[in-house]
Amino acid sequence: MCIFAPENNKTMKEYKHRIADVLLRKKLEGMGAVLIEGPKWCGKTTTAEQQAKSIVYMDDIEEGTNWQELASINPKGVLKGDAPRLIDEWQTAPRLWDAVRFEVDHRGEEGQFILTGSAVPIENDKMKHSGTGRIAWLTMRPMSLWESGDSNGSISLKELFSSPEQIFAENNLTLEDIAYLICRGGWPRATLQKKDVALGRAFDYYDAVVKTDISRVDGVRRDSDRTHRIMRSYARHQGTPTPISTIAADIRANDQEGADEKTINSYIAALKKIFVIEDMEAWNPNLRSKTAIRTSDNRYFVDPSIATAALGLGPLDLINDLNTFGLVFKTLCVRDLRVFADALDGHVYHYRDKNGLECDTVVHLRNGSYGLIEIKIGGEKLINEGVSALNNLSSKIDTTRMKEPSFKMILTAVGKYAYRREDGIYIVPIGCLKD
Repeated sequence: MCIFAPENNKTMKEYKHRIADVLLRKKLEGMGAVLIEGPKWCGKTTTAEQQAKSIVYMDDIEEGTNWQELASINPKGVLKGDAPRLIDEWQTAPRLWDAVRFEVDHRGEEGQFILTGSAVPIENDKMKHSGTGRIAWLTMRPMSLWESGDSNGSISLKELFSSPEQIFAENNLTLEDIAYLICRGGWPRATLQKKDVALGRAFDYYDAVVKTDISRVDGVRRDSDRTHRIMRSYARHQGTPTPISTIAADIRANDQEGADEKTINSYIAALKKIFVIEDMEAWNPNLRSKTAIRTSDNRYFVDPSIATAALGLGPLDLINDLNTFGLVFKTLCVRDLRVFADALDGHVYHYRDKNGLECDTVVHLRNGSYGLIEIKIGGEKLINEGVSALNNLSSKIDTTRMKEPSFKMILTAVGKYAYRREDGIYIVPIGCLKD
């Protein structure tokens, strides 16, 4: 699964293939430019380097200032070079956006530029055009377990949409393995390091967000202690539609001044701009009854290791606190399902109605097909609870107005096998899943 990056990289690196490799290639074939967005350290630049023929590093210590000055004076000069030309951290010079759009129009060819960015630009007013029809978007997240080599990939999410009558795979990951993988996260560099070293990467990432990144995103100075408290509260409530008022109550004891909802919303907005937070929208199916569907987003970090770092937890802490384990395991599964859904032209939602009926995730594809997924650590009792929820929800769906679910699945942390139950519901350990 590992290859070496091409010669246009600064140094030869060990590279693990990403699902985004194929998505980027397809988008370059159909559009003049592609913007890759996502959190720092998730591998955007390295992935883009695999297909770029020339590169500009806008944040390079030695040359970045020169490139930024050139971008302000003559942005077209930054774009000269073999195509596709990679402009890394393009948002440091927002004028490049319109320059790329203009150049794409006049060259009249696909695959001219790759832009990467780990933050939304501060100076949006300098961007005069949306880029529609010229620039495609691609979101990258930290690695799924399949991409990092920790899942054996025996069960394909894509194949489940064809409703196979039988599936079977052996799972090699234990509860201890999953606890470690949650805390390590999907940061590409960490997947190549020794366990004790790799576990520090998430804390390094978290410290950078709290101390500098949240203020650098838009030039607004934000308090690091307040950021820590907000992220810690977010971690406690991940996977739920917790209102801002509850987060405010969490931090009021230590930060009366910063506990108003307007302040908290500004911090959360900044965390979204640097792709630390990625909340989940509610699914709105056609139902037989007039049950009111709750539409609030569920709270999620882009990677479970951010949550464990915010809470100051390691693998052993999770093993000793299975309630918290269940929360952060859900975040790991959501991360992987989002990565896989991108490859399938799909989106990941949650469901909750006024009666308290919930479904952890719904993978809904562009063609209208969808799968219902409950996420459980494992064990007969929890699996049966998930089965009951899935069957209850599917019975409410009006199949005269939309398709029946392609599959129902319990995604687990542990369990020796992946298999199909007699009632048709799939039981799949996350250590067996791929796109």
